[in-house]
Amino acid sequence: MRFSLLSARRLGLPRRAVSQILLTQLAIAAGVAVLATGLFLAPLSAQLDDQAMRRALAIAQSAAADPALAAGVLSSGASADSPVQSSAERIRRATGAEYVVVLDLDGIRRSHPSADRIGLPVSTDPSDALAGREVMEIDDGTLGRSARGKVPLLAADGEIVGAVSVGIAYDSVRDRLLGAIPGLLAYAGGALAAGALAAYLLSRRIQRQTRDLAFSDIAGLLAEREAMLHSIREGVIALAPDGRVRLVNDEAARLLGLAPDAADGCAGRPLEDVLGTGRTTDVLSGRVTGQDLLTVQGSRVLVANRMPTEDGGAVATLRDRTELEHLGRELDSTRGLIDALRAQDHEHANRLHTLLGLLELGLHEEAVEFVTEVAGVHRTTAEQVTEKVHDPLLAALLVGKATVAAERGVPLRLAGTTLLPDRLVDPGGLVTILGNLVDNALDAATGSAAPLVEVELRAEGRTAVLRVRDSGPGVPAARREEIFTEGWSTKQPKAHRERGLGLALVRRLAERQGGSARAGEAADGGAEFSVVLPEALR
Repeated sequence: MRFSLLSARRLGLPRRAVSQILLTQLAIAAGVAVLATGLFLAPLSAQLDDQAMRRALAIAQSAAADPALAAGVLSSGASADSPVQSSAERIRRATGAEYVVVLDLDGIRRSHPSADRIGLPVSTDPSDALAGREVMEIDDGTLGRSARGKVPLLAADGEIVGAVSVGIAYDSVRDRLLGAIPGLLAYAGGALAAGALAAYLLSRRIQRQTRDLAFSDIAGLLAEREAMLHSIREGVIALAPDGRVRLVNDEAARLLGLAPDAADGCAGRPLEDVLGTGRTTDVLSGRVTGQDLLTVQGSRVLVANRMPTEDGGAVATLRDRTELEHLGRELDSTRGLIDALRAQDHEHANRLHTLLGLLELGLHEEAVEFVTEVAGVHRTTAEQVTEKVHDPLLAALLVGKATVAAERGVPLRLAGTTLLPDRLVDPGGLVTILGNLVDNALDAATGSAAPLVEVELRAEGRTAVLRVRDSGPGVPAARREEIFTEGWSTKQPKAHRERGLGLALVRRLAERQGGSARAGEAADGGAEFSVVLPEALR
């Protein structure tokens, strides 16, 4: 490509791609027309020569078939007024041949268009014809170049008495060939004009499709495109109008969990075959519309945007929000902890004031009893949790959530059947699941008539079962599957992140461990979320 561009510039050819393509197509059309004309003329000349020789041979055969001609050779001499000369001239004039020559066994002419040549030997070798063989040839004689046919002349008894030689002027053959050339050139010119018109129309279409760019511009854009797609830290997926994948850059393959060497193999495959069914496929294919759509792919939280292209396809971009979501959740936890500490500080100040008043009033026994009761409440809550939940991460989470729940006026209690040993394979995953469910339950139970959140954690062999119940309004049966969809939420989004990811992550984490997450109705009303994790314990 680079060589052709440099050559075009040196030769002064146009730089625009459409102009170069048009000139190339015109040159090809002209070359094909010239080649086709030459290939047609070459066999035409040979065909005309063959036709002339066969015509000469046919005239000679017809003349030799006349018994009077053979009898004349035997009975008369070589003279201008002989019957052989009269018959030969009559045949020549009737057929339009250049000459009809009858010769005897000695090769002496018995007839000739020029009477002064009668009685003279022929100018070409007659031995083949006198030997009984028919001859077709193009040769030079006394009358010039001609197409010839020679046949033996047989007497009534079948004996060879001479030969008949007929010539067709070669100028007539050449005239026929030259006469065919104008018509052939007219057809070639018509074909060339049609090819030029088709080349022009095609070049106009290419001009629209390439936006009148030069080859160097197209090559530069392609190089820039490849460099940009493989260097940016944003995933890019290009889709064809039929939903097949055109392109997946390196970052998109990483974000979607594809193998590094699988990105090139995705081209030409349907999007469902590459990613499977789910929200990510729905967002990228355009079945779910909107700006900055959230989706969960594997363990990553992605933000997707889709832009249609002029040909009916689309280009989708992906950004990784996993770290941002983690930071947002850590910020939520930190804010919750700060709120809990603030509430404890306020409560502690009230208790100190109460204790100070009891001491100032001299009620020492009541002061001791008050301090014992307050310390016992906190110790009892922690002891109750650690007795039933032996994993330190989960126990710490529940103690913290209990403090936050108490500050919000929602009791948080453990079900009587709760018992979880310290043998978890992935305690961090279960902390994420439990934290999301408890947060949602506290939001739902706050403000209800008899607020309550109940947590049940138990082991069934190697399976961990988690249930969180609340006293909130519950979840309608028609929406118990929809709530696990990314982006679905009834709450207002917080400033630093989007809503509608908690339950989606809960289900995704459960399914990654071969488990399930379902929503139902609690026995006393409200919602009950159940998570079953097979092989969750060692």
